Amino acid sequence: MFETLDATLLARLQFAFTISFHIVFPAFSIGLASYLAVLEGLWLWTKDEVYFALFNFWKTIFALAFGMGVVSGIVMSYQFGTNWSVFADKAGPVVGPLMGYEVLTAFFLEAGFLGVMLFGLNRVGPKLHFFATLMVALGTLISATWILAANSWMQTPAGFSVNAAGQFVPTDWWAVIFNPSFPYRLVHMVLAAYLTTAFVVGGVGAFHLLRGDAPKRAGKMFSMAMWMAALVAPVQILAGDMHGLNTLEHQPAKVMAMEGHFRSHPDGAPLILFGLPNAAEQRVDYAIEIPKLSSLILKHDLNAPLAGLDTVPRDLQPPVAVVFWSFRVMVAIGFAMLGLGLWSLWCRWRGTLGENRWLHRAAVLMGPAGFLAVLAGWVTTEVGRQPYTVYGYLLTADSVAPVDAPAVATSLIAFIVVYFLVFGAGTFYILRLMGRLPRDPMPEMEGPIRTAGITPAAAVSSKAGSHRHGA
Repeated sequence: MFETLDATLLARLQFAFTISFHIVFPAFSIGLASYLAVLEGLWLWTKDEVYFALFNFWKTIFALAFGMGVVSGIVMSYQFGTNWSVFADKAGPVVGPLMGYEVLTAFFLEAGFLGVMLFGLNRVGPKLHFFATLMVALGTLISATWILAANSWMQTPAGFSVNAAGQFVPTDWWAVIFNPSFPYRLVHMVLAAYLTTAFVVGGVGAFHLLRGDAPKRAGKMFSMAMWMAALVAPVQILAGDMHGLNTLEHQPAKVMAMEGHFRSHPDGAPLILFGLPNAAEQRVDYAIEIPKLSSLILKHDLNAPLAGLDTVPRDLQPPVAVVFWSFRVMVAIGFAMLGLGLWSLWCRWRGTLGENRWLHRAAVLMGPAGFLAVLAGWVTTEVGRQPYTVYGYLLTADSVAPVDAPAVATSLIAFIVVYFLVFGAGTFYILRLMGRLPRDPMPEMEGPIRTAGITPAAAVSSKAGSHRHGA
């Protein structure tokens, strides 16, 4: 039944499915590891037990998310040998060492200190334990650095030559690692991870504030998360704009697809807000647009000319509809994050941050927004690179392994079933843990505490009865 399907398309769908599951866990664990380091640092500095309680609460959730990220990443890496062996052969001399450096530096660092962070406080003491937490947080950032260096090289390859066997051979490792898009992609992704964690933490805090349990702990995590949203969201929008300008320079076809520019605009290009990209007719149907705004954003000049996809052969154009809409989803979520952050600043100034229930409801609704934005951004980046795996040098159709469509389809179905069972159960358990924030400790009371129904009168009466009995 799978004989008529395209093996290359199925291999792409399989990799897209597995990486979509995988990327949400590192995006969450990168930000959460840094959040744990901040919580423990504040606890050591202020001696406020609320920070320590929050550290223990999120520590368990981090361990589960980290574990699922490792497992999903290992499974994904096997596809380089099964479905993408030609790519592995040709790009392996560059990409392989970068992935190896990630394991030797980041993964070993995380694995070495993770056990100390999770179980070692009473064995090594607070200061060494804090050092272990910092090392875990540093390890997640180093891991992101190497992975994004490899991915950025595939987007904007540099520092290599092609040998007689058609393999990409590194000639300058500094140019390979610090390729033209790497700094922008790294900043954009790390900020996305921090925002993802902030909105999860904020959503959990808002959920418990709405329920009225553990108001001190819930209020503290909600306040910290809203500070992150208010401060980082505008920085992320700026970083995204700079990343877009870099993409325009090095991957212009991707930006053309993002903007929906099928034709060139010599006197200023409009910003198409919405519409239905029609690749067959090379136009955007029912377009709602603002004249010349795209030229202002991309070139900082209303009348600046912008080339369109009419300058790119059709067989080298990316799938416009997917890139067009995923980009708009990412941007819309980014501005929604900014809006919630500004709203929280207004409530903080008014002194109603912990009481504004509409803000809390909005924060709960925005809890998964970071994951959606990361997925939409990743789709924009990866689909926009098509039809290449190594941009401008190696086509996706020339990268796939010589496998039959039925074999890829069967493994894809198996992945879907197993992933939804395993990672669905893990995600459900994490959500259960998030809903069980321990209550605030009871305040210390002066004097005796009497239980309901026991009064001094009853105690006196009992004494009097015993005296009479003794008499």
